[in-house]
Amino acid sequence: MVVFRRRLIFWLIKAYIKKSGKTLIISFFLGLFIFFAVALGSKYFVKILPIYKKNTIGIVGAYTQENLPPLVVEKLSRGLTSIAKDGTVKPDIASGWDITNNGKTYTFHLKQNIHFSDKAEVTSDLISYNFSDVAVEKPDKYTIVFKLKDAYAPFLTTASRPLMRKGFIGVGDYQIEDIKLNGNYVQSLTLTSAKNRLDRMKFQFYPTDQALKIAFLLGEVSETSGLTDKNFKDISFDNFSNTKVTQESNYSRLVTLFFDTTDGALSDKKLRLALSYGIPDSFSGGQRAYLPYSPESIFSNKDLVDKKQDYIHAKLLLSASNTASDSAELPKLTIKTLRKYRPTANNIALAWKEMGINTTIQDVDIVPDNFQIFLGDFYLPRDPDQYTLWHSAQKNNITKYKNVRIDKLLEDGRKTVDLEERKNLYADFQKYLLDDVPAIFLYFPTEYQIKRK
Repeated sequence: MVVFRRRLIFWLIKAYIKKSGKTLIISFFLGLFIFFAVALGSKYFVKILPIYKKNTIGIVGAYTQENLPPLVVEKLSRGLTSIAKDGTVKPDIASGWDITNNGKTYTFHLKQNIHFSDKAEVTSDLISYNFSDVAVEKPDKYTIVFKLKDAYAPFLTTASRPLMRKGFIGVGDYQIEDIKLNGNYVQSLTLTSAKNRLDRMKFQFYPTDQALKIAFLLGEVSETSGLTDKNFKDISFDNFSNTKVTQESNYSRLVTLFFDTTDGALSDKKLRLALSYGIPDSFSGGQRAYLPYSPESIFSNKDLVDKKQDYIHAKLLLSASNTASDSAELPKLTIKTLRKYRPTANNIALAWKEMGINTTIQDVDIVPDNFQIFLGDFYLPRDPDQYTLWHSAQKNNITKYKNVRIDKLLEDGRKTVDLEERKNLYADFQKYLLDDVPAIFLYFPTEYQIKRK
């Protein structure tokens, strides 16, 4: 019975080969040919076939639709002008401009064949900045005129604000595909390339550095932006496999020690100067700063000598201060600090202790209404104008600093359009501001980008 079955199977196979043998041989060699053709041509096909790309970037901070971070906005659009790293204003969508009427009229000439992401050409009738107290004229499709009530030199910087039409349609490489909100705040944002619909990037927003780090470890994001340290539970991300860490100084943010210049003790300029000479020469959190301008800026006064730590000078100033002469004891000071700068506050307190000054440190989450000393930060304006920070009439002048000479320099700086004259005005502004010490500029924070390889 077994022999019969084997013979039956043999006869069936023999008959099948006799009938379909040619087809089998042709199919075999055709399969080999296709296999080797695909193997050899795969590199070529990979280059020409469309590839879906999506990168998810994590950012710390709370942002609204009207106040997106620069990293996002620069992907979406550009302005009439652009600002170089050194602070100079360059043409962008505008090919150039004319300033007339004593700095009150700005006429921009638009480049031709520049398009929004929806393919519409950028013409004067599609530009709407909605500047307050500014009259706008559009004499032709490639010219737009802004008439100001008063001379305002920072207007060229203001014109660098990215153009945006309804629906977030800009003049950038990307456009918004999807946006998710948590109340009024943006939770995530997906951008699509205007040239390649398969090229996408997603921005995910997190409340704290720690939350962003955990998201990176869980694979929610492939890249982080703006982290102030590169450690997770005392382990550096440098030690994680397939992870690349890069760092740079953020020259747009300046960590600063603000004094209440009306405080009983700190109203004494000699005491403030003494405290400035007690500040450490370096901080682990970033690049030491002595001026309220980026070191790359053409407006930074390079002639001023950095105020290095000098305890001898500090103690001489202390002994000459009104506080020391009125009392045998030196004043006790209180620093209110943002929590993230607590290590910096501790270092400053230790340095001042060497001078005989005891300092108490209190953590705060926002800029306090009342303080003796506040350790926080501020964003440097892209224009050298710092009127709102230091002019005596401004509510954002949290140090309550008053100086007639400084007020005049800031007022003139806003009205002067000549570049060299402005540089001279702001050089003097820095000199007299540092002499009065309403604040001590500490450092530009180091920020880390962590990315999967």
